[in-house]
Parts: sequence; C-alpha cells; structure tokens
Amino acid sequence: MNERDLRYFSAIVRYSSMRRAAERLHISQPALTKCIGRLEEQLHARLFERKGRQVVLTPIGEVMARRCKLILQHIDEAKREIGEYAEGVQGHIRLGVAATLTEFLLPNALSELLEQAPGVTLSLTVGMSDVLREGLLRDELDIVLSPVVAGEDFDCIPIVEDEVVVVASRDHPLARSVPTLEQLNDYQWILPSGNMATRRWLEQTFADHGLPSPRAQIEVSSLALMPRLIASTHLLSFLSRRNLHSPPFSDSLVELSFRETTLHRHFGIMTRHDGYLSPACLSLMTLLKDRGKQLYRGD
Repeated sequence: MNERDLRYFSAIVRYSSMRRAAERLHISQPALTKCIGRLEEQLHARLFERKGRQVVLTPIGEVMARRCKLILQHIDEAKREIGEYAEGVQGHIRLGVAATLTEFLLPNALSELLEQAPGVTLSLTVGMSDVLREGLLRDELDIVLSPVVAGEDFDCIPIVEDEVVVVASRDHPLARSVPTLEQLNDYQWILPSGNMATRRWLEQTFADHGLPSPRAQIEVSSLALMPRLIASTHLLSFLSRRNLHSPPFSDSLVELSFRETTLHRHFGIMTRHDGYLSPACLSLMTLLKDRGKQLYRGD
C-alpha cells in the first residue's frame, strides 16, 4: 500500500466518480481502476460499488476512507514540519477568520505578529464560521478565529467575549422611544444570509416569543457592508456591539436594547485536535492568548 494509491483512492471518494477523479488527477481512467484493484487485492475486500454513474463506498470502503484521510493528513503534516525545520523558516499560517474579527482583531494582531516574526507567511480565508470549521477538518486551514464551538475534533481557546444586538440608525423612529419586542416586526431588516448562525439564532428567538421572523429587505454576504447600510436607512439589523464603539459609525448607530435579543458568544482560536502547528501558528496563538482582548478593543 503506497501513498500514491491512497491519494488516488481519496480522490475517488471525494468526487464519487472514476472519470472526474481521473480528470482531476491527470491520469487515465484505466490507470485509476488498476490502482483501486491493487488496494482491493491487498485488503482482500471490495472498496467501491457502482450505482448508476456514481461509485459509492462499500462498508469496508467507509472504514478505509476514514483511515486514509488520517494517514494522508499525517503524511502531509510530517512533510511540512520536516521541511520547515530543514529550511530554518518560521513557517506558514493558513488562517480562517470570521468576518467580525477581520474588522476588529485581525489588523492589529497581524501587525504585531509581523513585528515579532517578519519571516512568517500567511494565506487568509474570510468566511462563515461553519465553512471555516469544515476547512479546518479537511486540513485546508491551520487556525480558525471565530465563535468557538465545542467538539471532539477541535481544540478551542476562548479569547474575547462578544455580544450581538439589535441595531438601528440614530434617526430611526424606534431610536427615539422605548420599543417593545413586537414593534421590531413593524420594520424591515438588513440581515446576513439565512444560513449564518446569528441569523438563525435571531429567527429562533422571535419564534420562541411567538413572533414571525424578521422581514429581511436586504440580505448580505459581506458583514462589512452592514453598518453603512444601516446608518443610511431605516432598516434594523443584528450586529456585534463592537460596531457601536468604532468610527466611522459610532455616532450614527444605536442599540435597541432587549435582553431577549442579545446573543452572548465567545470568539476564540480553533485548531484541529492533534493537528500539526508550525512555529508561526504557535506564535500567533500565543499573541492572541496574551493580547487578544486588548487587540479586539483596539487598546
């Protein structure tokens, strides 16, 4: 059983198609079929069965897929660790960051990191937290900075508390009164897309109080757009309270304070359990553990 055959097997699992896997691997389909034959001969078991145009794993194939994923991760991590040690570099960080932290934490944190370790290199992915966690599990990311979620696959280190609250422009009609929760349904909203955790939490909170979901007139995939749109309209929204204390919107946005619609969460560092972390990754984690709260506040 060799590494090449395992990578070929992994590609077939990923694409559920011999043809597509062969195209991605830039090899012929017969060569790929021969590889799987070798594995099945060594294991004395069938790994795939055909269903229509797809190939699907047999029960033994499912076991092999889980083991194969771990084996290849360990091989890749070993190559990376040994390569970085041999080259005497501080390492590369594949960093995934939730949108709120790109605004209030990341610039200050990376500035300090590069002062401490100017040889560090980074690749940065900004996205939704659940997508970033999937990337962490697939070994596409080393570190994710996002709301922390407990799980046996992750190691989590909380670094800063955050609250998400209902927000309006300073000249919104509800900003000049003491509104009720029911009155929030009288206005349209600007909200993140429906699959984002904060949106789902807000809708569930309204449902728990016997209210229909907030009516989104504008849905956005970029949270960076939201404060400007809120400030220039009479739309309500649901944002980190941190936005209310940061120029240029600190004078134009206000919180509509409701205990029921205040989401408490922790931002933190998430890594894959037992995953390899380069010296650069460890340096960033130490910086965030020591200075994360101050950097988030802009101190």
